Amino acid sequence: MDNAVTPHRPSHYLPVFAAMLGLVSVQIGAAVGKTLFPLVGPEGVAALRLGIAASVLLIVIRPRAIWRQVKLGDLLGYGLMMGLMNLLIYRAFLYIPVGIAVSIEVIGPLGAALWASRRRIDLLWIALSAAGLVLLPWDARQGGLDPRGIAFALAAALAWGLYVVLGTRVAVHGKQAVAGGMLIAAALAVPLGVAQAGPLLLAPQVLLVGLSVALLSSTVPFLLDIFAMRRLPASLFGVLLSASPAVAAIAGWLVLGERLSPVQCLGIAAIAAACVGSALVGAGSARRAAEDVA
Repeated sequence: MDNAVTPHRPSHYLPVFAAMLGLVSVQIGAAVGKTLFPLVGPEGVAALRLGIAASVLLIVIRPRAIWRQVKLGDLLGYGLMMGLMNLLIYRAFLYIPVGIAVSIEVIGPLGAALWASRRRIDLLWIALSAAGLVLLPWDARQGGLDPRGIAFALAAALAWGLYVVLGTRVAVHGKQAVAGGMLIAAALAVPLGVAQAGPLLLAPQVLLVGLSVALLSSTVPFLLDIFAMRRLPASLFGVLLSASPAVAAIAGWLVLGERLSPVQCLGIAAIAAACVGSALVGAGSARRAAEDVA
């Protein structure tokens, strides 16, 4: 009798559930982090998130071997981009809604994927994402978005794109590389947070919320993603992550009361569709290439 796992068994859906739960956790953590802005500012929140997450990973993973095994230049760049993308996206949150900022930010990894491709259909994903970006600022109730928020979100997108490129170079080292990169990111963000907020970072209520942000935005998603990535095809995992803009918009609405116009929601949907399309077509091309080699 065949003992293979069938698609109808619960274990088949568990990795998908883990990936989606990790995605929801990240975006809720981002929205919760914004509630601390009046007290410690965006740099303070980034310092709490990365500092606490780095401490947890240092205890759990103990990244000792990574410093001898990896090219330090690649790891340094990976960690710096991790820190920059956090600092920049939190600064963007200060001026524009969370859902819109994340929608702009995902252009970074999407652009990194399209840059390496030469498929004609990728022009469609570029057009979709460009159309989405054009629609995002349109809100008749508020008179458009703050240009500073757009600029910081675009800078975060560039940092995320470089983070993906550098991450592929250190990915072979797995959890050790992530922990090492997180330590470097914390070394960048924590001094800036201390300069921004000072002793307020150690206030009990701030530390408590900061701990929840670190767990929701970094530690929990990292563990869930590791579980999911080991059991799901990369294409499916990429498609699931394409829901980031929509989940961020919902989290911003539930946690912060941020409301978007119908046109802005359409822009978010266009960018998410571009991410889904790019992931699916890219996976299909990789599968055909592997079949041709075989």
